[in-house]
Amino acid sequence: MDWTTLFQQFMNGFSLGSLYALLAIGYTLVYGILGLINFAHSDVFMLGTYFAFFMMGIFLLPWWLSVVIGVSLCALVGMTIERVAYRPLRSAPRISALITAVGVSFFIQNLGLITVGARPKGFPRPELMKNVYFIAGVRIQGVTFWVPLFSIAILLVLFYLVYRTKVGIAMRAVSKDMETTRLMGVNVDQVILYTFALGSALAGIGGALWACKYPQINPLMGTFPGWKAFTAAVVGGIGNVIGAMIGGFIIGLAEIMIVAFFPNLTGYRDAFVFALLIIFLLVKPSGVMGEALKEKV
Repeated sequence: MDWTTLFQQFMNGFSLGSLYALLAIGYTLVYGILGLINFAHSDVFMLGTYFAFFMMGIFLLPWWLSVVIGVSLCALVGMTIERVAYRPLRSAPRISALITAVGVSFFIQNLGLITVGARPKGFPRPELMKNVYFIAGVRIQGVTFWVPLFSIAILLVLFYLVYRTKVGIAMRAVSKDMETTRLMGVNVDQVILYTFALGSALAGIGGALWACKYPQINPLMGTFPGWKAFTAAVVGGIGNVIGAMIGGFIIGLAEIMIVAFFPNLTGYRDAFVFALLIIFLLVKPSGVMGEALKEKV
């Protein structure tokens, strides 16, 4: 393999990893506060693509405005899920919330199949994503170039929100000790609501960018990206925002590079990712960042 091909594959893996990172952070934000794996998160990812798709197709809005509206609607969906499905079970056994998360996921998927149908739809790319760039003589598609740049910019904004704003400080405080934070006068329910809104907005952004990279959408499209993003969150350290980002890039690069170096194993790329999850759970369940996993009470 020459260096130009290696660089192209690296860019493909970096681009894919940035999308996994966006989705994985949504998982880890909710887990860090509630100790809950929000399995409906991947379906909010799917909704983001359809919201943007219909904004462009029905209302003829420009791509960027359609994505902004779609992301806002995803945040609203996330808050609704938290308020209707999860908050009433806050004091219930952990298994009840887990079963509810699976139920919400199936509900959204089947609602999508009923309302928009199972037939894939073509997602329109903006002209920016269709361009071709040459970097050091290497041909790079616009979608491969711009997706990670947008993703990294969004991640930087996220880190500012989490580590430099009052809401972010409150989120981190709740993740450490919910009851003590409540006694200090923080509206914990409101913080959790903001967390779901933020995580769902990231899923919506990730869905729109994913649809630009793989421009066919369907109601079940979030399943495999969701599982791989969950794997990324575990690999990076579930509950750790920076770890989720690192895990996303690790999974994306590993998935592409295993195919680049071993093309005969292309059909096993998904199996490789989930095998990596099993290895981490056996060898280092706390993930790359090394935070000890603990049960939320």
